[in-house]
Amino acid sequence: MTIQFDFSTLNLQDALDMAVLIEKEAEDRYLLFADQLGQRYPGDAANFFTMMARNEQRHGIEIAERRHLLFGDAPSRVTKNMIGNDIEAPDTGKAIRYMSPRHALEVAMESEIKAYEFYDRILQGIQDATVRELIKSLRDEEAEHQTLLNEKRAKYQGTLEPDFDPEVDELNFHRIRES
Repeated sequence: MTIQFDFSTLNLQDALDMAVLIEKEAEDRYLLFADQLGQRYPGDAANFFTMMARNEQRHGIEIAERRHLLFGDAPSRVTKNMIGNDIEAPDTGKAIRYMSPRHALEVAMESEIKAYEFYDRILQGIQDATVRELIKSLRDEEAEHQTLLNEKRAKYQGTLEPDFDPEVDELNFHRIRES
């Protein structure tokens, strides 16, 4: 159950804690997708999701380090139930059997756009100047992530159609779980 959270009351510590939770959820979701799909070959969709999980983890660590520098070990007052789910994480049904790496990239792009829109939306009600600057920087980082994914499109020019190779996948069919 999500508790209705008034984002306009965020202080800097709360905003940083919220951002850490958002990055962690995205990391966990990408790892779940990689696990569900199982790696079939180097550069496949599972490999792409693993890369995205590392990126989310790295971003979360950067935010957590900043939080720790400013607030030490002060307990977090923000919980996942307060801010909701899937702010940056892809929807749970997005990973599909035999999805192509390009399809995985498009799922990640949707999530980066969703995170940008979230930060942009809550920015409107935030009065504290320091928190506004943080939220703006988080929003702008999501735009940078979109730019990076757009640049990767050249590498992942394949199709959004299922990526099934009978010679490889029939042998591995038993290890790929339903999403």
